[in-house]
Amino acid sequence: MTRYGEPGADFAEREDSRRVAYEVTGAPDGFPVFLLHGTPGSRRGPKPRGIVLYRMGVRLIAYDRPGYGDSDRREDRDVADAARDVEAIADHLGIEKFAVVGRSGGGPHALACAADTGLRGRVTRVAVLVSLAPWNAIELDWVNGMNTGNVRGFGVGSPDTAAVVEEIRQRAERAAADPRLLLADLRTEMSTADRRAVNDPALRRLITDTYAEALRSGPYGWIDDVLAFRRHWAFDLGAIDTSTTPVRLWHGADDNFSPVSHGRWLAAQIPGAEMEVRPGAAHFDAVEELPRILRWLVDPDAALSADLLIGARPGQ
Repeated sequence: MTRYGEPGADFAEREDSRRVAYEVTGAPDGFPVFLLHGTPGSRRGPKPRGIVLYRMGVRLIAYDRPGYGDSDRREDRDVADAARDVEAIADHLGIEKFAVVGRSGGGPHALACAADTGLRGRVTRVAVLVSLAPWNAIELDWVNGMNTGNVRGFGVGSPDTAAVVEEIRQRAERAAADPRLLLADLRTEMSTADRRAVNDPALRRLITDTYAEALRSGPYGWIDDVLAFRRHWAFDLGAIDTSTTPVRLWHGADDNFSPVSHGRWLAAQIPGAEMEVRPGAAHFDAVEELPRILRWLVDPDAALSADLLIGARPGQ
């Protein structure tokens, strides 16, 4: 078991015998929260320091989705399958109730946990930051406001799945050789707000570290994420019961990786979901937002005061 201040990978086994790698940080007796990483990403993605989580009473559990880092690949997985990952880890740790937060590519997977009947009664709250909407979302111009790199990376308009896979494979090989190159590529198309965020050397280091871990075993997690996003997510957003599992969505108004229209569309499909849009913020500002969202997840009655965020910048 991971001890406070000493993160490291442990493993849970799913019912299909595949292993899922996870890390636990924060307060050993804190309220459990699963953090679902972006695309590409890994369990080592940006998160608040252990001492901050400890003070907040958060036991944070981050894991590698199948195909990333140390987790076994599950080819042809869909978005809904993330619920089985979370279930396996929760059962392995003996956790009955927990909250879930997903950032960027982790957002759809977090919503899958909220909708999953097998987790009903176990997921207390769900938060989603800068998430994508489904590929086939009705009455949503999926690419409007999205930078050209992401449009190309998701193969928008291309029915040729093999070409999409080859595009990701080439980008992943380049990033695996030097993770800084992937961030450098992203910076060329970032909004002003995102450039400001990643000017922080500590955040840049965390981002490149998570890319390195994500792609250490190959491009498969990234490939499988994108293919899952291109298919039906295999769950119904409208089936999420926010009377028992409250859902909060957060988006930066200037996000051009997953435009704010995606977050608004998701909120409109989930009866009772709360939506917050921050003017002047963008995709990577979700890292700064995470401590405040964690506070909401573990202590619904607490005021979301800026005082709670003192010293809470991830990685510092």
